[in-house]
Amino acid sequence: MIPREILKKVRRVEITTRGLVNEVFSGEYHSVFKGRGMDFAEVREYQYGDDIRSIDWNVTARTGHPFVKVFEEERELTVMLVVDVSASGDFGTRERMKGEVAVEICALLAFSAIKNNDKVGLIIFSDRIEKFVPPRKGRPHVLRVLRELFYHKPEGRGTDIQGALEYLTRVVKRRAVVFLVSDFKAPPFEKPLSVAGRRHDLIAVHLGDDRETSLPPLGYMEFEDAETGEFHTVNTADAAFREKFEERVARARAQLERTFRRSRVDVIDIQTDQPYVQPLMRFFKEREGRLR
Repeated sequence: MIPREILKKVRRVEITTRGLVNEVFSGEYHSVFKGRGMDFAEVREYQYGDDIRSIDWNVTARTGHPFVKVFEEERELTVMLVVDVSASGDFGTRERMKGEVAVEICALLAFSAIKNNDKVGLIIFSDRIEKFVPPRKGRPHVLRVLRELFYHKPEGRGTDIQGALEYLTRVVKRRAVVFLVSDFKAPPFEKPLSVAGRRHDLIAVHLGDDRETSLPPLGYMEFEDAETGEFHTVNTADAAFREKFEERVARARAQLERTFRRSRVDVIDIQTDQPYVQPLMRFFKEREGRLR
């Protein structure tokens, strides 16, 4: 039995996100993602004006006459939510943890998808694959996806993005819209990211908190690495230490941006201390502009 408090959380998130979908996101989602894929329909004889790149050379050689492949727009898409539930998600210095923000974003994307009659699937991962929910349509299925995200208790503490992307490639054969939701604090994963990005329409949703980039001068403090359990005592009043910390964070961020850029993966940056609606809307608007 699912605890009553989990069901209440699911219902609260459903009410909030469905309102946003109906009022704000539905049109943007449709214009950006609907019909991005093409399905093979048939072959027919070449007609003047046809694109020569669509010629089916096998049929042409067999018949002695030029034939072209005809494609039709997919009437539905598959949206995969690939969600990092490692221990670093249990961090947030304002109202919500990164993991809580991740669930709300997934709810918003999932309800946008089913409003357009698309399928939604889920992969939950940490340093291992924790859960796979095959893509299906409909509100009951989306509510199941949300219950899994709220109710799931991770077995692993670390983050293996490479393993998650390799698993995605194995289980989702057809092209899908994939939202990879994580803080991306993980070992290198550029190669599988590039592979997944070529096969799918892959968007990285990067979750962060402002205390991960700068420290206040509060004197000696003890920090725990959420994913390894190691403790470190540091003097945050030391200006030189804070400067080195910020430089290290900046280098890591620059490396992550290079990874996304080389893999040609779009990124949505979300901070726990700021509303996530604006970055999502900005992403949709920018991508819609590129498609025109």
